Amino acid sequence: MDNLQAIKQRFGIVGQSPLLDRALDTAIRVANTDLTVLITGESGVGKEVFSKIIHSLSARKHNKFIAINCGAIPEGTINSELFGHEKGAFTGATSDRKGYFETYDGGTIFLDEIGEMPLDTQSYLLRILESGEFIRVGSSNVLRTDVRIIAATNVDLKDRIRKNKFREDLYYRLNTVSIAVPALRDRPEDIFLLFRRFAVDFAERYRTPPLQLDERAVQLLLNHAWPGNIRELKNVAEKVSVMAENRSVTAEKLVEYVPALLERNLPMITSNGQDSGQSFQEREILYKVLFDMKNDLNDLKSLVFELIRNNNLRVPDARSLQALHAPSSSGNALKGRDLYTETDDYRNRLDNLDEEEPQVDLDQEEARPVIIQPSGNSSREPLPGNAAYGSVEVLDENLRLEDHEKTLIQRALRKHKGRRKDAADELGISERTLYRKIKQYDL
Repeated sequence: MDNLQAIKQRFGIVGQSPLLDRALDTAIRVANTDLTVLITGESGVGKEVFSKIIHSLSARKHNKFIAINCGAIPEGTINSELFGHEKGAFTGATSDRKGYFETYDGGTIFLDEIGEMPLDTQSYLLRILESGEFIRVGSSNVLRTDVRIIAATNVDLKDRIRKNKFREDLYYRLNTVSIAVPALRDRPEDIFLLFRRFAVDFAERYRTPPLQLDERAVQLLLNHAWPGNIRELKNVAEKVSVMAENRSVTAEKLVEYVPALLERNLPMITSNGQDSGQSFQEREILYKVLFDMKNDLNDLKSLVFELIRNNNLRVPDARSLQALHAPSSSGNALKGRDLYTETDDYRNRLDNLDEEEPQVDLDQEEARPVIIQPSGNSSREPLPGNAAYGSVEVLDENLRLEDHEKTLIQRALRKHKGRRKDAADELGISERTLYRKIKQYDL
């Protein structure tokens, strides 16, 4: 523990988080070896500091150290930068040039953003890790180097392997020892300590009194997600130090200076074109569920009417049912009440039948039972045995999704007088999908 505190003081590391201490302990343990180290963590967490700690505590500490951002070097020149080139190897190569692996022989090379390295460069790097050999661009002579490689990434290398953007064999060569640097949101106990350190450094540099935050302002800092991690926190501390007229900053003033502190940065689900097929399948499943629910409701209503018929029961105010008539369909007017044209009052009565006590009265007006037939078109038939019930509505129990989908498309086209774009919007599908369905059902 004393050694860990000494390392923190030496390299200016502020924090008491167990996650941070674990990462530092791993760096200290691996420093005295020549093993390749892979440092992972989000942008701004301080991965380069860990590489310097490893180099400073290693046997190579008296040799050179260089940090290289692989994502900042153009793809066409990165091989020349890393491995060197011969005169005339390409346009502009007017002389021989040593690369970093030759110049820093015996030292340490820190390769940041290793996930952005081109595939051909990855092949050369793999050979250096395996044998220490490399070839300059435009040369045929094999050279050797003895460098220690520390790599870092802020992306998931396994995901890039799945996308064929990173070599799997190189990943396992680099990942001999892995150090995961925690994000700032995962070490909330260090947020205010770091803010105070940055504010004091700013005050000493410009000879001004350091900032003082009240409790609510400190809570704002702790609740922020800090997507930019330590780099973002340092920027906030310096910005508030410049803007604040009063050295004692309240929560209201802090939000005024840094409105982003109120952002929650919650995750969200995004969709793209690749998900359109899946979304359509989910929509079709939803349509089927709705159709099944409608048929279940019809079955429930038919059961209620059967109970009324078999037990000679009447619902209250049944006389009002006589005024209900079914609309005409295909030129033929249906007699009696249609199940889908009930009044709101009657529908509420059906939904609340289990709450109301049915009244037995043989002199009431007829109630119209509904019978579900297995297949065929909807029709009305006379009910045998009891003339008081009049005709019976026989409903189709066709559960084929295709038939219902075809019917919906026909209704939408009739409603919008053949305008396919409007019909597609009404159905909640794309116009292209509607064209395909029209062709499929030969409409």
